[in-house]
Amino acid sequence: MESKPGVLYVVGTPIGNLEDMTFRGIQTLNQVDAIASEDTRHTGKLLRHFQIDTPQVSYHDHNHQRRIPELLQRLQQGQTLALVTDAGTPGISDPGYKLVKACAEAEIPIIPIPGPSAVITALSGAGIAAERFVFEGFLPTKQKDRRDRLEQLRTESRAIVLYEAPHRLLQTLEDLTESLGKQRPVALGRELTKLHEEFWRGTLEGAIFHYTEYPPRGEFTLVLAGAPQAALDLSEAELKLELASLLNQGLSRSQASRQLAQLTSLPRREIYQLSLSLDHE
Repeated sequence: MESKPGVLYVVGTPIGNLEDMTFRGIQTLNQVDAIASEDTRHTGKLLRHFQIDTPQVSYHDHNHQRRIPELLQRLQQGQTLALVTDAGTPGISDPGYKLVKACAEAEIPIIPIPGPSAVITALSGAGIAAERFVFEGFLPTKQKDRRDRLEQLRTESRAIVLYEAPHRLLQTLEDLTESLGKQRPVALGRELTKLHEEFWRGTLEGAIFHYTEYPPRGEFTLVLAGAPQAALDLSEAELKLELASLLNQGLSRSQASRQLAQLTSLPRREIYQLSLSLDHE
């Protein structure tokens, strides 16, 4: 009889302040057979803080090809493993997703244990509309790739979240200013959840002035406002077609009118009155 496969737990860990570790995360790290850590020395500090003596095995960018078969074998033999990264949630800007993908393909159960994330932490304190956002991580370092990526982001209407190291921050702000405009709103979170946590909010132009005067220190998470959407210039006939399409999708007249008012320079009330005429045509 084949043994039942184990479980891979994907455990979020603090991005700075150790007290942000969840009770469920602590319990999981205590109970699994082993912990796959990006840096065993770094994770060791966390384990000692919470008096967890579960053994670790290293899993990172430089050994994942060799390590994944070993970890899969342990899981297929019924062991339980926890995957952690140095800070935050595994799989975000690290090789954790490769192990998760391999487990999914091998039909090994995967259970995420949510925890801290620099992306969400920065968004929550940015003061920038983020009903929709896109996470870009670190911009490419090669000039052509970087220029191409920035061109793609120039018209991005969602909020944009970036990571940046202190020694590259000013250059990145200058590149962003050139592509997105000097008045684009931005919030920069520095050393999030740590002792010297700091938010700076303003425009890209203002950020360059600020960090030229006060040289950046620590790791940064940037939240940029999305590109403002240009108002659509629709004829009455085109507006009626758009209204009919939205109504056919199941939106109410009020919802359709509000949505089109955000995309055009017309008042919502005027669009709503126009929607009423559709029944008579």
